[in-house]
Amino acid sequence: MAETETATFAGGCFWCLEAVYQELEGVVSVVSGYMGGTVVRPSYEQVCTGKTGHAEVVQVQYDPARLSYEELLEVFFSIHDPTTKNRQGNDIGTQYRSAIFCHTEAQREAATAMVQRLEREQVFSSKIVTEVALASEFYAAEGYHQNYFQSHPEQPYCAYVVAPKVAKFRSRFPQRLMRAQPARNSTPQST
Repeated sequence: MAETETATFAGGCFWCLEAVYQELEGVVSVVSGYMGGTVVRPSYEQVCTGKTGHAEVVQVQYDPARLSYEELLEVFFSIHDPTTKNRQGNDIGTQYRSAIFCHTEAQREAATAMVQRLEREQVFSSKIVTEVALASEFYAAEGYHQNYFQSHPEQPYCAYVVAPKVAKFRSRFPQRLMRAQPARNSTPQST
């Protein structure tokens, strides 16, 4: 098996990010969870209060021989609004903030450089507010949150919020779509 690396992103509801990254060529697994807070092993209900400090995140295992960290970042910035603080659409609260949790110094440098380039090129009409931070303890979300879009495509949030983001990804990155089955969630574990 190929050696994998880990990337962790927060950009609103983790169901949206999970659904997109599961279809990206070179991704081995995606696990929805929580990072960046102060409570040990928080529940979804606790995170939803906004009082734990956690963001809803996806932890992506990927094959760097097939997919670069920069490509992961390009997808990240194309599927959410990095200019709204603590908000994505109607999802409001610190748990929905835009954040890149870096596992290595190289990731921190790449994320910072990407933000600077997007700002310099004025890709967005407002300032990017994405937090670039060191990865902290990752807590896998409850089992019912894993693989959510694939399991519940007709659920209203999935149909009206997640599906358009997946469609946008597919139209923007057709050459990066996984050719076979989408990557599935690995067994959720805290690291």
